[in-house]
Amino acid sequence: GMWISSRIARSWVSTKPGEGQTPPDDSLARAPPRKHREGTPPPRHPQPVESNPSEGTPTPPPRYPLSVRDHVEGFLSELAASRGASPHTLRAYRADLEEFARFLDEREIEDPKLVTALVLRGFLAELDERGKRTPHQERQYLSRSTIQRKLSAVRSLFRHLERTGVVSTHPATGLRRARSSRPLPSCLEPAEVEAILAAPDPTTALGRRDRALLELMYSAGTRAAETVGIDRVDLSLGSSVDEGGVARVRGKGRKERLAPMGSHACRALLTYLDDPERPAAGAADPDAVFLNNRGGRLTTRSLARVVHKAVLAAGVARPASPHTLRHSFATHLLDNGCDLRSVQELLGHAHLVTTQIYTHVSVERLREVYERAHPRAE
Repeated sequence: GMWISSRIARSWVSTKPGEGQTPPDDSLARAPPRKHREGTPPPRHPQPVESNPSEGTPTPPPRYPLSVRDHVEGFLSELAASRGASPHTLRAYRADLEEFARFLDEREIEDPKLVTALVLRGFLAELDERGKRTPHQERQYLSRSTIQRKLSAVRSLFRHLERTGVVSTHPATGLRRARSSRPLPSCLEPAEVEAILAAPDPTTALGRRDRALLELMYSAGTRAAETVGIDRVDLSLGSSVDEGGVARVRGKGRKERLAPMGSHACRALLTYLDDPERPAAGAADPDAVFLNNRGGRLTTRSLARVVHKAVLAAGVARPASPHTLRHSFATHLLDNGCDLRSVQELLGHAHLVTTQIYTHVSVERLREVYERAHPRAE
């Protein structure tokens, strides 16, 4: 009365000889299902499907280990989620790791387990060869800091692969880093900064906006991305502009800090925010402080153009960028007696060693003053 599918019947057959089991009657295995009476529910199990021995069970496609290139996107996703990396940082990591993946493709290396310290040394040797400046390869020139940045990206990728169990050992273990000379940050004299801050035309709407931008960057020491990312709710200008104010800025890794502002910056910001000629903010960024002509949030590229225009108008001979104002902010604080730990907090540096570079700038400036003023300095 009952039926048994051929698949189940075959599972009863012993795979080891000599165990004394015999297959059931083949007629029972191939018996058609019993017809059920009308009005009764159909059988719970589906009717057996005759298998074709010639076709066999479909074989799944073979699985190959993911290549280094395949692991890059997972690493970048973790970088954005765990460390709060900015889009600019992710683009830089992706470009550096894409270059490393092309290097592996040329050598037909796909499995991350095949990447050894010898392979990494070959990658560094190729970068170092490109780092040699020649008259006909100016665009191929790579500085030592650029090479170290690319190696750091590869190190971070394999730390991720080691943490997730893709590789058992880090290929860069024991690979020494080459020391790269860190140039001193460029700094402006206080008189040059004053000329740059006074360069925008206060009779135009763009001039009032640019004046507020420049005053804020020098007064608070903000980065370019921090400056253009400020919203109205981030500004606390105080009850009186003479008392100064505070700006809440979001730095690297989405870390927030409070940046104090002086009275000059507060006055310029109030003038710009209350300007009737200031364009209305667009729907995408209704709370943005610094706007372009179309009402959108100002970009870091546009901010760089504003600084460059002000430097030219002020007649400053040396080149300057938005970060130059930040360097000048830190150096002028140290020159006037501010302690290094306070400068670290104002700049938003995670490590004090990053801030110590400005002490060298101050010492160099003091030596220049000494050599100019002391009668027996030479």
